[in-house]
Amino acid sequence: MNILALGINHNTAPVDIREQVSLTPEACNDALRELNALEGVQGAAILSTCNRTELYCELSGDDPRPTVDWLHRYHGLEAGQLDPYLYQHSNEQAVRHLLRVATGLDSLVLGEPQILGQMKQAYQLAREAHTLDPILERLFQHTFAVAKQVRTETAIGGSAVSVAYAAVHLARQIFSDLNELTVLLVGAGETIELAARHLHGQGVQRLIIANRTLSRAQNLALEFNGYAIGLPQLPDHLHEADVIISSTGATEPVISCAMVEQAVKKRRHKPMFMVDIAVPRDIEPCTRKLPDVYLYTVDDLQSVIEEGMKSRRKAAQEAETMIDLQVQHYMSWLRSLDAVELIRRYRQQAEQTREQVLRKARAMLEKQPPEKALEYLAHTLTNKLLHTPSSKLREAAGQGQLDTLDTARWLLGLDNRD
Repeated sequence: MNILALGINHNTAPVDIREQVSLTPEACNDALRELNALEGVQGAAILSTCNRTELYCELSGDDPRPTVDWLHRYHGLEAGQLDPYLYQHSNEQAVRHLLRVATGLDSLVLGEPQILGQMKQAYQLAREAHTLDPILERLFQHTFAVAKQVRTETAIGGSAVSVAYAAVHLARQIFSDLNELTVLLVGAGETIELAARHLHGQGVQRLIIANRTLSRAQNLALEFNGYAIGLPQLPDHLHEADVIISSTGATEPVISCAMVEQAVKKRRHKPMFMVDIAVPRDIEPCTRKLPDVYLYTVDDLQSVIEEGMKSRRKAAQEAETMIDLQVQHYMSWLRSLDAVELIRRYRQQAEQTREQVLRKARAMLEKQPPEKALEYLAHTLTNKLLHTPSSKLREAAGQGQLDTLDTARWLLGLDNRD
């Protein structure tokens, strides 16, 4: 048996190549069945995200080429077109790769948590397609347990390493409890969506989302139980916000110093925390000079991000050590399967020998005293069971295979020569 991890990711292929082999969850069922139907493929799972597409297979042989050819064929690509971008890992290295992916060590953003959820979805899709064999089933279960352990026992995901996360992290430092605060998000792009997710995870209950296109703001607000407004309505709602995070694509500031000054007055000088993560800036720089206003820009967040990266890099070293150990645990289990099959075949052989000798002993009981039959049974069964091992041991001794003899002593419990 051979475990294979085959794929491309953000490190090996540009986005235009990754796009050509990406798979939606809806397309995965048919793809999995096709992949699993290849000769030599005993089990299969597919992980496809914006940053990677990977095949995890259990092969009966050592040649991964049929899976490589299938990947080209399924996506309508010329033979060998993906070869410069592909990586492949076998057995122990494949297990290590899967564990590193699941724990965020192989991600574009070190330690990001989303990949684990995506991997669990890939596992579920493979289960629904009935393409998981016992080897891959055990591997994925082991992977999820290791990922949980790494998240629990290291700080791999506990520090701010993105602009959106850094903004929320800073807000949490200034306001220890975000639950009772009102947060205004200006914009509805990817950064604001990520900030909304972080805020929602921190327990923020009241969220206002402002955007030039109201429908986009409404869609995002609906997801996080907030309410949406258009940018022209900002002056009417600015005073409600304790925290403002802004990231639009505007070429001019959308929040003026005068707007903020009026908002502070309406708040009776209750402090406002503002984060401008847009370039060009969304909030007029002079706002920083207003009393009771704390304005941070992208540059201010860089130190928070760098500190977070240092923390995650240190945690990554701890995670790598844990993964090394867990790879060996899984490989030990995998190797034990060889012993299970060997034991089964040896017991089957012994039982066949027993049945042959027992039949003859029963026949003897019809003509001879029971003592004779029992003596024959014990003597013949002992000789037959010991004949092949004894013959092989004499052969090993004659060829000077001392290691084999030492192994036999251990195997037969004869280490102690007393």
